This record gives sequence, C-alpha cells and structure tokens, in this order.
Amino acid sequence: MKKALVATLAVASLAAVGLTGCSASGGSDGGKTTITYSNFISNGGNEKNLTTIVDAFQKANPDITVKVSTTDYANYFTKLQTDLSAGTQSDVFDVDLGSYGNLQADGVLAPLDGVDAQAYRTSVLDTYKTDGKQYGLPTSFSNVVLFYNKALFDKAGVSYPTDSWTWADEEAAAKKLTDKGAGVWGDYQPITYNEYYKTVQQAGGSFLTEDGKKTAFDSTAGTTAADWLAGKSGVTMPSAADGAGTPDFDANLFKAGKLAMWHTGIWMFSTLGTLPFGWDVAVEPGDTQKASATFSNAVAVSNDSKHKEAAQKFATYLSSSKTMVDVRLKAGWELPAISDESLLKPYLTAGTPDNRKAVFDSLEHIATAPNLGTNSQKIQDDVTNALGEIAAGRAKTADTIPATAKQVDALLK
Repeated sequence: MKKALVATLAVASLAAVGLTGCSASGGSDGGKTTITYSNFISNGGNEKNLTTIVDAFQKANPDITVKVSTTDYANYFTKLQTDLSAGTQSDVFDVDLGSYGNLQADGVLAPLDGVDAQAYRTSVLDTYKTDGKQYGLPTSFSNVVLFYNKALFDKAGVSYPTDSWTWADEEAAAKKLTDKGAGVWGDYQPITYNEYYKTVQQAGGSFLTEDGKKTAFDSTAGTTAADWLAGKSGVTMPSAADGAGTPDFDANLFKAGKLAMWHTGIWMFSTLGTLPFGWDVAVEPGDTQKASATFSNAVAVSNDSKHKEAAQKFATYLSSSKTMVDVRLKAGWELPAISDESLLKPYLTAGTPDNRKAVFDSLEHIATAPNLGTNSQKIQDDVTNALGEIAAGRAKTADTIPATAKQVDALLK
C-alpha cells in the first residue's frame, strides 16, 4: 500500500479489468452511455474488487456502461501523459497527490459541479480543489501515526501518548523510555525528506513558498525541524551506525519489543501480526501545530469528455458509495476518505490497534506534500543526505539548512 500511495510521477502493456478501452470520450450504444476509466488503484490484487464496484454501479445505473483499463503504478503516469498528448485519455482516470497539481494546471481536469462535500473528509477532499473548484474526488488515503509499545511504557511508568501530545511530551517520554544497556530505544523517526517537510509544517513553517516557486525552509521552523529529527539520533533513537535506515530495521526493532515509539504508516497494521506485547497508536505530536503526512488517490474527469455527467456520476460512486466502502474494508484495500463513521465501523472496531480513530483524527491536520517538479527525486535525495550529515555530527544545522535551500532552489522547475 505504501508504494501505491507515495506521491511520485513515473508506454506499458495494460492489464485489463473487464473490458478495456481508452478514449477522450465514450460512446452511446442503444440508448446507453459508455464511459472509460483508467486506473492504477486496483493493480496488484484488487482487480476483482474493482470489478465488484463497477458491476454494482452499472446495476444501479443501467443506462451507463463502464469500460475499465488497469496499469501498474510505475507505468501509469507515463501512459496517461501519452494518452493526454494523443487525446485518447479516458473519461475518468486516477490521479494522486503528486500528479494532481500539474494535471490541473495543464487544464486537463474538468471542474466538478454539485459535489456533496459532506460525504468526504474535508481535508482530503480539499487536496483536490484549486481556486475554489473541485477537480478530483478522493478514493483512498493512507497516513502516518505514532505507534507505541504499551509494555515498555508500563515498565518505565510513563503515561501513554495522547492526541494532545507535543514534541516536548514525546522527547520527555523518549528519554525515560530509552535504556541503551538493555538495547531499548525510546523513539524512531526516519531522518528523511518525507519526515522533514512534515516536521517543518509541525514547527509552523513550510518547505516551499505559497506559490511553490522557491524554498521556505531556510527559517526558524526549518532549523527547528532539522534539529528535532537529527537530534534524536544516538540519543533516544538508534543512529545509522546502529543500523537505522537499513531495510526493515525499525519494524524488526518494534516487533522485538525494543522500540517504545515509532513514526510510521498505517500500512504496517496488517504486517505486524500477533505480538507478545500490547501496542496502540496516537495522532503524531506536533511542535506549534499538528500536521500528519497523508497520501491519497483520487479520480478525475477528463476536460475533453463528451459524457461529463455520466463520468462524474461514476467518479462519485467509486469514491463515496456504501458498496465501495464495504468492498474496500472487507478486502483491506486502503481506506476510503469518507466522513460517515457508521460505514467505517468494521474498521474502527477491528481490534489492535484499538485507537484506530486516530487514523481519521490525523486527517484534521494534513501535512501537504510539496510539488517539487521534474527534479523531485534529486531534491528529496539532497535533503535526506543533508539531514544525515547533521545527524552524524559532520555538519551543523545553521550552515547546512541554508546551503541545502540554495541547492533546492536551483533544482525547482
């Protein structure tokens, strides 16, 4: 799930779900309207689940036929751009947090009218809104929360994290929970770009300026965030020399009962299995404000579609219908960004972790991922490397953050 949600723009062969077809507009057949839908969300095991939703939609709307094509995420956006250039894009197609901004700016997304905003989590819905107009409907989301080991907290006599915790609360607890002699660490948070842009926002700042054209992290918030992440290394969390950053290091440490707090994504719920100690989650602490890293997918309607009404009706069903919710929850296929918690009861009451409500509470304050343009990966690598140098004690925050900001400014396009 994590790979499917991380915002990265990537011609490949299509793996068809049902009938395949791609065009800027569908057609009509015997009074029926045919629309096309291209997606990546079902690739890799959820093709049948998508078919179930499409079949239910067609049964409820017998005058509309939906033809579906599926492409793996790695190749999806390359194919989408090819289709857009040729004018053969589907009536409805998937977008994600990383692709939305550029697609909307290029004018390829149709504004959606009459959207029932109350059906969705406001913060996720607003991610796909520009200048007051809705251009996408969120189909799923995933986010990062604070995991914690109840047994280690109990042993140290430390109160469990709450949704009102700040960085100061987390730091104080982490120091009490760290027992290097026993190989127990109080905290773990990756020292990476993805954590940095989020913590800058938690410190009251932003990674880029509002227009997205320049960096804004050469600021008090930017240095505070860098010190927060790098300052934990070797103190309350393992350093790179201890193995931090190697594959599955943090997950294995948590599973072994040697990690008290862990900043990671909800996609880890299903992979932890049965552990010999109790664990739960809370909304991530912030410094001056909350800001939770959230990844999401959405559906949009082509601005060139000749069947926009039918296309939006399908997009609405795919993103907010009870059938969609039931299918996703039963299959464990990412979470719908709907607001009706009565429909989410099977998930909220599914057991460990008990505080699954924190997953949705985290959506009240989303850390918006910056749009880094064509040099996105280079920028992310540069920021991660700079933070690593600070954490290792080879560089000072006061020098490194301004220098890194200049590097990033030169790469923004």
